Parts: sequence; C-alpha cells; structure tokens
Amino acid sequence: MPTPKPKPLHLEQNCQQQLETLVRKHNTPQQISLRAQIILLANQGYNNQQITQQLPVSRFMVWQWRKRWISFEHLPLSEKSVLSRLEDAERPGAPPKISAESYCQIMAIACKPPESLGRPITHWTERELSEEAIKQQIVPSISPRQIGRFLKRCQS
Repeated sequence: MPTPKPKPLHLEQNCQQQLETLVRKHNTPQQISLRAQIILLANQGYNNQQITQQLPVSRFMVWQWRKRWISFEHLPLSEKSVLSRLEDAERPGAPPKISAESYCQIMAIACKPPESLGRPITHWTERELSEEAIKQQIVPSISPRQIGRFLKRCQS
C-alpha cells in the first residue's frame, strides 16, 4: 500500500544557498549539516523514504524535520534565520531555582579563604560552603550536593 505523499517544500533561492553553505562548511556541526541535507533533498522533490535511502537517518527524523521546516515557512528569514530553524528546540523543564547571580556569589565565597569569613577550617567543604551561602542569605537553602555540582562544573 503506498504511503501518503509528504507535504512539498518550497525554498527561496537565498534560503537554499544558505542551506547549501551550511552543508559545505567544515565547521558546521554534523547534526545541523544532516538536517540541512534533509531539507535540501525534500526541496528537490524526494519523499521521506527516498531521503532515508540517501542519508543515514530514520524516516521519522525526515518526517520530523520536514514538518518543522514547513512550520517556519510563514516566518521571514529576518525573523528566524536558517541556522536557528535547524537547531534543537527548547526543551521543557523546571526553571532554575538558583539564579546566576546567586551562583556567582557562591563561587566568590569558594574563592575566599574560609578563615576570612570566620570559619575555623583551612579548606572549604561542600557542607561548609552550603552553610555559608545560607548564613549570608544568598539562598534560602542549598544542599552540599548542589554545591558539589557547582564546583565540578567549574573544574571542567
């Protein structure tokens, strides 16, 4: 049984040139390049199955990116660039509970010697840092484990 024809794409010349440039550039991330190739092949009239035969992607991925590209067709390129159309969408999740400012203040405490803040220790521990952040009212509460994640992020 034949599958339904996918919605056709219609690229403006400028848009097509930008996609081709992204595919050719050596510093384009591979996922972006692959997505650009999907859109270019769809513009040439290939259906989803034919695109999966030419590129190492699933039919679902081709369907998803074709659908996503079509959803942006009504927007001018000045509003949403070609590259931003190919990037990952924002992922859902809870907003951060600790602001960037609070994070910076906690890291500033970690850079100071504990003795300068009246702590009878020579090196900060995660527990001591969390207690100091709460004491200085930077945050209402923070776990030593969260402090550990902050410190680990700074090391990498």
